[in-house]
Amino acid sequence: MPEGHTLHRLAGHLDAAFAGRRVGVSSPQGRFAAAAEDLDGQVLEHAEAWGKHLFLAFPGARWVHVHLGLYGKLDVHPDVDDVLAPVGQVRLRLVADDARGRAYADLRGATACELLTDAQRDAVLERQGPDPLRADADPDLAWERIRRSRAPIGALLMDQSVLAGVGNVYRAEVLFRHRLDPQRPGRTLRVGQWQALWEDLVVLMTEGVRTGRIDTVRPEHEPEAMGRAPRRDDHGGEVYVYRRTGQPCLVCGRAVRTNEMVGRNLFWCSRCQPTFRSRALR
Repeated sequence: MPEGHTLHRLAGHLDAAFAGRRVGVSSPQGRFAAAAEDLDGQVLEHAEAWGKHLFLAFPGARWVHVHLGLYGKLDVHPDVDDVLAPVGQVRLRLVADDARGRAYADLRGATACELLTDAQRDAVLERQGPDPLRADADPDLAWERIRRSRAPIGALLMDQSVLAGVGNVYRAEVLFRHRLDPQRPGRTLRVGQWQALWEDLVVLMTEGVRTGRIDTVRPEHEPEAMGRAPRRDDHGGEVYVYRRTGQPCLVCGRAVRTNEMVGRNLFWCSRCQPTFRSRALR
């Protein structure tokens, strides 16, 4: 499932291609046909993301809400000579053709593609935690949930109602970077530790928006600095532990471990992220 930086990056691409333009809206597949007919020929005001949710604003307080889920894909084609015929199950197609040129975008395989009112959009957002990529985010809202929770911090970081946009890669990597045991109960974290996690996520995810990939290793652990081959993987760029099961930790050399947490594979280094033992339990 795409992580939050992917949705913010998509919002930027959609803004660049369509914001302020009248767009043709259609549903070649047919599952969004009624809403598409209602929006066809209207101005797409702007696109924005909150966590893993994408919203396209249209006049009259109408919002196209998209959640890509595991298999969704939104392809944006700016500045094209021709708008090609739809290929596959295109749920939503946007087309702009004016003095600025031609552009189109196709959505396939999304978990959600629906037309919402302001109130319905607000209801979606009320279920989301703060998003590190939004300027209006309040990290204290997430901290209030974390500091009271017995759940492991590795699970809390993946809970979109606690923190929006963080997925499996950022979860594993930010915990490694701060030497935190993923099984450590949220309520045992100190506020300074949470603030450091949040600030790191803001930096890492902002860079992900810029580059379109996830890079989390510090300069001293990059391939050139360590004399190692670059990582080759479909998921992100240079990372410490994500999908590196059994490979040596880039910091200490111990084999990276994996286990399941909240239905997803968790990756960590047992030396760099030692098991947390509360003094209160001794």
